[in-house]
Amino acid sequence: MTEPSGDTTPEAAPTPPGEPAEPTAADPAEATESPDATAAPDPDAVGPAAEEAAGAEGPADGDGDGDGDGGAEADSGATAAAEGDAAGAEAPGVSEAQAELAAQRELRARIEQRKAGRSEPVEAGGKLSGTAADLLAAVRAVESGARPAAVPRVEAPAPSRPAPAAAPETTVRPPAPRAPLVTEETTAAVRQVLARGGAPEALAGQVAAVLGEGAARALEDDPWQLLAVPGVRPEQADGFGRALLGAQCGPGDPRRAVALAAWLLEQAALKGHTALEIGAVRDGLAGLSVPDPDKAVELAVSEAAVLVFQEEEHEDEAGEETEEDVPEAAGAAEQGPQAPVLLGLERYALAEESLADGLARLIRTVEAAEWDGPELARAAGAHGLVLHTGGEAARAEPAALAEAARARGLRVALAAHTARDGAVPLARLLSGGAGTGRDAEGALALDLLCVLDAPQLDVESAAALVEALPDGCRLVLSGDPYVLGAPGPGRVFADLLAARVAPQIASRTPDPGPLGELVSGIGIGELSQVEAPGKEVVIVPVRDAGEAVHRTVQLVADSIPRAIGVPAEQTQVITVGHGGSAGTRALNTALKQRLNPGPGRFGGYDPGDRVAHSPAPGRTVTGTVVSADAAGLHLDCGGEEVVVPKERVESVLRHGWALTAHQAAGARWPAAVVVLPGDAAGGLSRDWVYTAFGRAERHLSVVHGVDQALPRAVAEGLPPERTTRLRPLLEALLQDEDEV
Repeated sequence: MTEPSGDTTPEAAPTPPGEPAEPTAADPAEATESPDATAAPDPDAVGPAAEEAAGAEGPADGDGDGDGDGGAEADSGATAAAEGDAAGAEAPGVSEAQAELAAQRELRARIEQRKAGRSEPVEAGGKLSGTAADLLAAVRAVESGARPAAVPRVEAPAPSRPAPAAAPETTVRPPAPRAPLVTEETTAAVRQVLARGGAPEALAGQVAAVLGEGAARALEDDPWQLLAVPGVRPEQADGFGRALLGAQCGPGDPRRAVALAAWLLEQAALKGHTALEIGAVRDGLAGLSVPDPDKAVELAVSEAAVLVFQEEEHEDEAGEETEEDVPEAAGAAEQGPQAPVLLGLERYALAEESLADGLARLIRTVEAAEWDGPELARAAGAHGLVLHTGGEAARAEPAALAEAARARGLRVALAAHTARDGAVPLARLLSGGAGTGRDAEGALALDLLCVLDAPQLDVESAAALVEALPDGCRLVLSGDPYVLGAPGPGRVFADLLAARVAPQIASRTPDPGPLGELVSGIGIGELSQVEAPGKEVVIVPVRDAGEAVHRTVQLVADSIPRAIGVPAEQTQVITVGHGGSAGTRALNTALKQRLNPGPGRFGGYDPGDRVAHSPAPGRTVTGTVVSADAAGLHLDCGGEEVVVPKERVESVLRHGWALTAHQAAGARWPAAVVVLPGDAAGGLSRDWVYTAFGRAERHLSVVHGVDQALPRAVAEGLPPERTTRLRPLLEALLQDEDEV
């Protein structure tokens, strides 16, 4: 690749992405959003977080990539939960938005059933849901250096479903459970309480949906329950509490301590964690001016606002203790590493337990068979769970496995995070809008399920998927381990790879061409020069964010269509975050003005606008505005008609000429323009660059203004670890069975 001439068109000779460019003087006021750089809210104003704050708290990996995926994505989930949207779908032809909501409701229903059946404590490593005394004793024992007392285990295995021998003549598609409706009386009562506390009355619907029929009384008794509404910050809840309680309100109020402990764990979930170490929660409480963080944690546990976990030592390691052994054991505990004490929310704890139970069930109940064919087929025939890794070209391997299994007469589905390569969206599969439907037992009528884009599975969607599979069904999870992780909490695919509880088949099919060579090198930490005779990779250096926006519009509207032959509607712009002078908002504004100018008479949108629709957290579907009427905005999303109600347009829809890398994950376009202004340097990481560059099929233009930050991010920018419990839970389940 040769030195760039400064031309902004793809005719310019390509150059390595790491080549130095003139540094940009970034304006801090226009800095790209980061999960750790949230705009400070007004302490006395209560309301949903502004778009910048929402983006900062989005369900990113905690990698600081600034995607701000909490923007449209988190907002959409918050609104869906708040409004109790009853758009669940159970019939073929269901929209993807309805399918997403229906799948989430089904998981909620399953979790509620599991909660009802788990009233007794279980062994450490699982949810300690006994009395408050048991929980507090566990925390205090670990803090004192002693081994916590053993917690009795109550065996309550879920009833197994018989493995289906054949598909039923009439496939059963049970309706998805609908969210409970909130009465107008409840909303009106909440509105009055909010007004007394100086909070926006517009929050009434969200508060009523989150807190239920007794929301008004709950707020009067505990103003900090307002923190349960997505977007409300501690400073805002404190102001609301002062207005309601007056002199009784203080930083040491036990109600405040409990609510803040839960809020910290919710914020951690937005960064991908399903639990946090107890010390991290204490530190967070101290930072929020809680006078006694230790007591606050104990209170939150005793009130069941949070749960406490710790892995238990195996008997062969610990043995039985006598009274004489206690001092020696305590000393050893002080010297040697101990399993950390974790705190978590019941929602994610139950999802992880459900997922671990379901995966163990699939591993146990499959009947091994000898399947002819490549390595992946042989492994799938012999095992209930198989993990398959590889790049874009490797996606053809599970697709071929699915076709071969159909030829054997098996009931098969190929699903993915985003519908492409012949795969159906996972949400539609779970809701019954696609695939083979459900059998008479309520499970998916499948013998083999192949899931592409497995790294995009968060713990709740994975739990819903596995819970829906019948005994004896084979599950193949396939994905690229180098891409950005799930936008929601958990790291399911990475945890399973680390646990080594199933065969792992690594594809030997490389991604072709200069783009494949470039992206493959990034995956192992190398930003190499690649020969691009067909202008597959072009670097466009820029000096500042304003020039980055200008060059991006020029590339999409003129240069790429003219030189590469890819029209503007098939070119996707990808940038680091939603905010900043070259974020998605600024880029979409400039691209709309050039490609589809209009007054935005339909809630800011015009027919022909490209949009990004986020029906649920972590899910982004691109489409085009077709029309608008009393029902809402009509979209064409990959040939499927989607109607967005007008009251939800603002929360679930963005213009979609430019996306973040998290939003673009799982999809590909003939051409991609990756925009890296100078103020984006802090948001780059290896997995972000790998994901963004890998969205291009034929041509990649890099609008490059970050100088040496790009090669440094590829070489050193590893994503931070997420704290999860899936791996030890699954290992313990399978080890217990082996011992039996």
